[in-house]
Amino acid sequence: MQEGLHQLKYQKRIAFADGLSRAWNQVIASQTMNMSADYLLPVPLSIQKLGVRGFNQSWELARRIDCAPHIQQSPYILKRHHYSENQAGNPLVNRQTSIRGMFYIEPIHIDLLAGKIVVVFDDVMTSGATLNEIASILKDNGVSRVINWVLLRTSRPT
Repeated sequence: MQEGLHQLKYQKRIAFADGLSRAWNQVIASQTMNMSADYLLPVPLSIQKLGVRGFNQSWELARRIDCAPHIQQSPYILKRHHYSENQAGNPLVNRQTSIRGMFYIEPIHIDLLAGKIVVVFDDVMTSGATLNEIASILKDNGVSRVINWVLLRTSRPT
């Protein structure tokens, strides 16, 4: 699956999102169809990164995930400020400190999230710093519970 994700993310081969999400659905969807959640949100890219890549790989995967019909999927609720450096290859300590304050919720959506259960989807988890920061932002803004889903997990954070 790692090669498929690299093709999607770095070679802009969007068709790989179908195969990767199909694999997810075959393995995981039966366990999540009846779960209690209100929103499924992808980890966002900054507007600048989105412009360079052309798409958000986490959203391309998340929007294809089979989940209960009451779970709203949206790429517009969570936002990310631009960070000039890539996290990939950054030491663990740098990842944890550089990600602070990077994410925010669009103000028009804050009331919608109050008391809700939110699933955050990311393509890859390395140190967990990104998902921890997003969970903190969501909880600070009234979300009652955050669940993290990731397609792939690196074997060892550096």
